[in-house]
Amino acid sequence: MNKEYMLMALGLAKMSLKSEDVPVGALVVLNGEIIGKGYNQREKLNDPTAHAEIVAIKEAANKLGSWRLDDCELYVTLEPCPMCAGAIINSRIKTVVFGAYEYKSGSCSADSVVNLFNLPYNHTPEVYGGIMEEDCAKILKEFFEKRRT
Repeated sequence: MNKEYMLMALGLAKMSLKSEDVPVGALVVLNGEIIGKGYNQREKLNDPTAHAEIVAIKEAANKLGSWRLDDCELYVTLEPCPMCAGAIINSRIKTVVFGAYEYKSGSCSADSVVNLFNLPYNHTPEVYGGIMEEDCAKILKEFFEKRRT
């Protein structure tokens, strides 16, 4: 795990704010090289699948010329939802590192709605949650506070 990557993912999350989208950023790393970057673009693209993780995974797969991301790590500022957890399983990402826990729609930890990585799918990534949790949660909290006013 590398906190520098999480800092970069936080920088990507801030890009979501330009289109008033939930600030989540993600990147895919292979052997120390960033091969995919993404931030939430659902509002900007009117696309419910344009989550940070999906955008980063697609970019990484395109760069490698393969959907198999076997030796890759995914850094994301918020615990992945069920759709993104499914994409992680299907792309065979080796390791997931996330910042803030998502208790309402998270799908990767014991304290979440469901932990899809505990089900008997064909692939199970390693998961590390709560990395730079306070920083990752702060940007989300500020976004939703502003949205409510």
